[in-house]
Amino acid sequence: MSKLGKFFKGGGSSKSRATASPQEALARLRETEEMLGKKQEYLENRIQRELTLAKRHGTQNKRAALQALKRKKRFEKQLTQIDGTLSTIEFQREALENSHTNTEVLRNMGFAAKAMKAVHENMDLNKIDDLMQDITEQQDIAQEISEAFSQRVGFGDGFDEDELLAELEELEQEELNKKMTNIQLPNVPSTSLPAQPPRLPGLSSTAHRSRAASSRRTEEDDDDIKHLAAWAT
Repeated sequence: MSKLGKFFKGGGSSKSRATASPQEALARLRETEEMLGKKQEYLENRIQRELTLAKRHGTQNKRAALQALKRKKRFEKQLTQIDGTLSTIEFQREALENSHTNTEVLRNMGFAAKAMKAVHENMDLNKIDDLMQDITEQQDIAQEISEAFSQRVGFGDGFDEDELLAELEELEQEELNKKMTNIQLPNVPSTSLPAQPPRLPGLSSTAHRSRAASSRRTEEDDDDIKHLAAWAT
């Protein structure tokens, strides 16, 4: 038996062989994905480094260039394997998550079914039918009582409506007459209006202004004649 077989077969104790919970399994799968992601980054950097090294040696050091290309091929092969492993782990993780979700849904549905069963155990269909019939009968009785209360009961309703309208019109007319008699008209003033002051016929403010202007011009002409006569003598 190989050492690898012994490691997987008898290396663990009874506690390690115990079934892990879905949460623990999901946590370990995520840790593995993170570890492989880091390994991918390392291999990609090594591939770029070996490619640069091969280009630098070129034909000057053919042996070193070939060795760099061989290492590059090995790293690319490991990178391809890691890609496949990550795909498998991702598929397994999604399946485990779906299984865990389905388990929780089934468990909750089972709890709900048991609760409904416990509730229905205390119920009798015959008692429910009798109860619904009683409720219907009581509702009918309540409806009949409401209708009986809402019916109009006439006590002493044998009056002529025309006579009542005529009496109402008389009352309104009396009230209107009272209001008309209470209205007071305003007193007529005993004094006469003041008389308008007399105005001279034909005279207006315009005529007065024109006469004053003409008198001023006459006085100015007289003054000019007096000054002329004094200069001549």
